[in-house]
Amino acid sequence: MNEPIIARSALALIAPKAAPAVATSTVLILGRIWNANGAEHSVGNAALMVVLAAGAATAGAFASAGRAGDPVIAGTAFATSGGLALAGVAGYTDGLALPLLLWALATAVTYGITARYWRTDRRDTVAFERHTTVRREEHGHIERVEALRAGAQIEVARTGAAYAEQLATAVITRAALPGFNPQALTDAGLPELPATNHLRKD
Repeated sequence: MNEPIIARSALALIAPKAAPAVATSTVLILGRIWNANGAEHSVGNAALMVVLAAGAATAGAFASAGRAGDPVIAGTAFATSGGLALAGVAGYTDGLALPLLLWALATAVTYGITARYWRTDRRDTVAFERHTTVRREEHGHIERVEALRAGAQIEVARTGAAYAEQLATAVITRAALPGFNPQALTDAGLPELPATNHLRKD
C-alpha cells in the first residue's frame, strides 16, 4: 500500500504561522489610513470603536459562559473586540508609539492563544498518523498471512490434483496389462473402480 508523497511548499508551511502577525498588522495599517483620513482626535469615531469593541467583547463573554459555550465563537468575538480596539487607537492617536505598542501586545497575545491550538492540532495529527501507520501495518500483516494461506491451499490442491492424475494414469496403465483384476484392488481396500466392458477379468 504505497501512498503518494505530497510535498508541501514553503509558503504553505509559513502561512499559518504568519497569519496572526499579518492580521494585527493589517488592522494597524487600516487604522493609520483611517487616521490620515479624518479619524485623528475624532471623538465620534473613537466612541463608535469603543462601542463596537465592547459589544464584541460582551458577545464573546456570553458565548463562553456556561457549559454550552462555544469556544470558536467566543474566540472570534474576543479577537474582533481586540482588533476594533487596536483600530480605534491607531485611528484616534496622532503618534505611532501607542499604536505600535498595542500592535506588539496584540500580536504577542494572538500568538500565545494560537500556539495552544497549534500544539493540540499537532498532537492530533501525530496521533492520527501513528494510528494510521499501525492499522496499515496490521492490514499488511493480515494480507501477507492470507496470501501465504492461499498459496499453501493452492499448492495442496495442486499436489492433490497431480496425485489424482498420477493415480488415474497408473490405473489406466495397469488396466491395459493382461491379467488385471479390479476386484483384487477392491479387496485390498482401494476405491471400487467403475465396471467397464473393455476391462479383462481373470
